[in-house]
Amino acid sequence: MFQDRNMIIGKNAFFVTPSDSLAVLANNLECIPYFKNHGIHGFARSMPTAAAVDRVAKKLGMEMFEVPTGWKYFGNLMDAGRLSLCGEESFGTGSDHIREKDGIWAVLAWLSVIEHKKMSVEEILKEHWSIYGRNYFTRYDYEECDSDAANQMMTHLEKLIASSDFVGKTYTASKKSYTIEKADNFSYVDPIDKSVAKNQGIRILFSDGSRLIYRLSGTGSSGATIRLYIDSYEKENVFTDAQVMLKPLVDVGLEISQLKKFTGRDAPTVIT
Repeated sequence: MFQDRNMIIGKNAFFVTPSDSLAVLANNLECIPYFKNHGIHGFARSMPTAAAVDRVAKKLGMEMFEVPTGWKYFGNLMDAGRLSLCGEESFGTGSDHIREKDGIWAVLAWLSVIEHKKMSVEEILKEHWSIYGRNYFTRYDYEECDSDAANQMMTHLEKLIASSDFVGKTYTASKKSYTIEKADNFSYVDPIDKSVAKNQGIRILFSDGSRLIYRLSGTGSSGATIRLYIDSYEKENVFTDAQVMLKPLVDVGLEISQLKKFTGRDAPTVIT
């Protein structure tokens, strides 16, 4: 049993993504005894995690941090009194009661919200989406890709996002269009110790709040893993099947990266 991770599942296998779980807790601080007793200083998420909590932070006027993958970045902010609630897309949630992710605490926090609101998990999520919109999220892992091919794909993306006409370009799939608002290779300057983390993943941000993230790991003799994170934001259409809503942005992500061309892969190894 991994006590540092948590997964929230409602009745009839109603699945809560880690990003939605974090956002719901952030939006219901008054239901959670720890925050009632100690207050709240700020929120944070890892960069690949869908940006649902960002909207809660904006509404509440809370400081919000987007950090590289790695719990140490949360720890620095906690030590400085700048962060009280944080999470990552790999089912890790934590608060400043301990300098690490804590799955048992997250489950207890959720039980507090359920008891306080007298609502089911599904009802809580649907209420949340009605207020903030919904970040449909999935991760595609392409494991054991040829390392040279994977590096070539990332080089292609680097050149693409650096081109003068990339920002402002519109891509369309399944009759849905996405216009690029910003693109970069994510870097982070730690506001506490001023350390710099560079080349943390290619980010493509769209004008509607959707995002694509590309990250590469394990470029050794056993091959590389390409991770494609799809964060499709919808303000109005929030109760539709997730795979239906994600498909247009998945297709755009594959078109932009030319992943099949570089790797020969028709499908991911794992979909999370």
